[in-house]
Amino acid sequence: MTVKLTTLASVAAFAMAAASPALAQTEIQWWHALTGANNDVVVKLAEEFNASQKDYKVVVAYKGSYPDTLNAGIAAFRAGNAPHILQVFEVGTGTMMSAKGAVKPVHELMKDAGEAFDPKAYLPAITGYYSTPKGEMLSMPFNSSSMVMWYNKDAFKKAGLNPDAPPKTWPEVFEAGKKLKAAGFDKCGFTNAWATWANIEQFGAWHNIPLSTKVNGMEGFDAVLTFNKDPMFLKHWTNLVELQKDKTYDYSGRTNTGEGRFTSGECPIMLTSSGFFGNVKANAKFDWANAPMPYYPEAAGAPQNSIIGGASLWVMGGKKADEYKGVAKFFTFLSNVDRQVKLHTESGYLPITKAAYEKVKASGFYKDKPYLETPILELNNKEPTDNSKGLRYGSLVQIRDIWSEELEAALNGQKSPQAALDAAAERGNQMLRQFERTAK
Repeated sequence: MTVKLTTLASVAAFAMAAASPALAQTEIQWWHALTGANNDVVVKLAEEFNASQKDYKVVVAYKGSYPDTLNAGIAAFRAGNAPHILQVFEVGTGTMMSAKGAVKPVHELMKDAGEAFDPKAYLPAITGYYSTPKGEMLSMPFNSSSMVMWYNKDAFKKAGLNPDAPPKTWPEVFEAGKKLKAAGFDKCGFTNAWATWANIEQFGAWHNIPLSTKVNGMEGFDAVLTFNKDPMFLKHWTNLVELQKDKTYDYSGRTNTGEGRFTSGECPIMLTSSGFFGNVKANAKFDWANAPMPYYPEAAGAPQNSIIGGASLWVMGGKKADEYKGVAKFFTFLSNVDRQVKLHTESGYLPITKAAYEKVKASGFYKDKPYLETPILELNNKEPTDNSKGLRYGSLVQIRDIWSEELEAALNGQKSPQAALDAAAERGNQMLRQFERTAK
């Protein structure tokens, strides 16, 4: 009996020892906002990291749209149960920067964990957006993108347009939209997703026009919006209002919920994120391509360079040292050159490191798939100016809604384009001053 008990005890001890590595795993919670094919990318990355080592386990959770995910993360921090990693779209950068104690800057995280980290390894247009004026990176770039013009090549052929020579300027887009409408696409000649990103933020950068003082907010929360005073903005909004009347242009909403109008074939031209690639590849039943954003040829120096979209990964504050070490190892895992190459070529998001981009380009990949290089060429089109480095405003999520309301008022005939622009700037400035007071 004694021998049996001893044997049973040994078996139990062995079983506990065998199970201990699993019990010792540190969980890393990652909240994100990606759906469809891009959600699959997130899940697969976590699975690959978890399989690559035994100390940490990344657990992913979808938290809704970009604004929903940002709000959920802030609410969770206040309640004391924030995730370790929060995916925040680029317009939330100012809000996250001002949340003292809520985040742990990535440059501090990597240094404390002893992980190799060089901000200069990443594409300059990306690092600049997520760094302090001193060059200290605050968040980890993840699904970076830019805005491109997707177009239906089969529709172009039907309308007598050259599918291999897409429009380069806004007047050419307007003309193509009219021909497409006449060819049977009567509900929509052209459109865009992310209304203010297309018609204010990217428009300003691409035409080298300031949106505000203080280098578009990059140099301080006391920036003042001024874009309503520029004649190019008035010209563009006036054109959209006129073309909306006969559906040559047709508004598709404030976010990307209208992107299905392109993949369904309803809208043959759509300006939206380069990150739309996965959905286009999976759902479009026609021949397609993309091209750089159009510009007004009379704008001096246009096109300038585009600014990034997408999102980065912010590390939330108040976590244990061993948890931060796991997050740092996961970020090193994500930055691996071969992994970035795979992510870029499969998802359409930008390769965040210079080495990954150079490796893809050297392989000749873009010769057959030039549409994946379009956003990179846009970002690197010219050396960024103070008007095209990016933008950083507090409460930008709410300000975007204000801008959208005013654009919608103009498109609906409730306000003149100039009155809508003036209100967009005035109401936006009120939000900036409110944020400035709370951020001090």
